[in-house]
Amino acid sequence: MHGATAPAVRTQPQRLQRLYQHWDDRRRGREFPARADFTPHDLQYIIGNLSLVDVGYQPLSFRFRIFASNVATRLGKEMTNKSVDAFPYPRQAELAREHFAEVVERRVPAIRFRDPSFIKYNVPRNFEILALPLSADGKLIDMLMVGYAWDKE
Repeated sequence: MHGATAPAVRTQPQRLQRLYQHWDDRRRGREFPARADFTPHDLQYIIGNLSLVDVGYQPLSFRFRIFASNVATRLGKEMTNKSVDAFPYPRQAELAREHFAEVVERRVPAIRFRDPSFIKYNVPRNFEILALPLSADGKLIDMLMVGYAWDKE
């Protein structure tokens, strides 16, 4: 999928729509933007709800370079510099791995809605997660930018 056509991603929260548009604009005709195409200032509107995830290969793995501070507060666990496998609940880790693997394998952004099993984990309803692929060399997905939104944020 090369060129300027953006993949279809439907999301309701305004912050996630803005993040997706921002990612799409930064592609500039490339398949993916790079992490270097964004500054913290560019992302102020979502910074507390934004994670950066390093992608490893052989085997495929995911480690939070930066974990969203608002998510850490809601979750009660800081995940910066930790693998998704360190999530406090096995189902949560499984869902994150599946979501992130879909983005890498299909090479397109993907949105996920809160899994009903999270109710017991004190995560509010209407929880959405948007994962966007990034590539330093324009080919290998080496990082994911992940935005989170609750309710009508």
